[in-house]
Amino acid sequence: MTLEACLPSDRRSELGSFIWTILIIKYMKVVGLTGGIGSGKSTVAKMFQKLGVPVYIADDEAKKLMNSDASVKKQVVQLLGDDAYDLGELNRSYIAGVVFNDASKLEQLNAIVHPAVAHHFDMWKSKQKGVYVIKEAAILFENDGYKQCDYTILVLVPEEERIQRVLKRDNNTTRKQIRSRMNNQWEDAQKIPLADFLIYNIDLKNTENQVDKIHREISS
Repeated sequence: MTLEACLPSDRRSELGSFIWTILIIKYMKVVGLTGGIGSGKSTVAKMFQKLGVPVYIADDEAKKLMNSDASVKKQVVQLLGDDAYDLGELNRSYIAGVVFNDASKLEQLNAIVHPAVAHHFDMWKSKQKGVYVIKEAAILFENDGYKQCDYTILVLVPEEERIQRVLKRDNNTTRKQIRSRMNNQWEDAQKIPLADFLIYNIDLKNTENQVDKIHREISS
């Protein structure tokens, strides 16, 4: 069932585009999807996409905004220096080396980027159709982002398995670097009580079954 189906056809025809946009932003459900580094949350997001659910990848959009938004770029340079950009492009390795070893810098960077992403998400959401959208984000509980969601999904994988996945995926990443990133995220034990749904992402077929079950429950 789409959001349009919730309103009589005669009422839909009377709604102006602006009012309709406001209704979508207000009533379309937002489902936050998160998980620690190496948990496979992006894989889970793609499974929801295959079911026709619009998916917003917050981390990808944040990188785009850090490259394209003049105000964001200016603030990032003020915080991290000129080395934050290399020939006008985001210097991700430099930024990661700074913020994942300085909690204060990471907090300040998030304070710059997260509001810009939140605004961009609202604009994106206003153009979607369906009962709900997925907002995939690495940080959801830590920054109270879950409070802006109708439901939250936490993807779980044993820690050592997550480390091995990242080492295999990112050839230039060390175990120490992975640990450093993990230290800037809550442990799963802190997040589990706040999540509405848990997905244990060990076996892909089983993960698909869990995704399908959650989709049916949210859509009903």
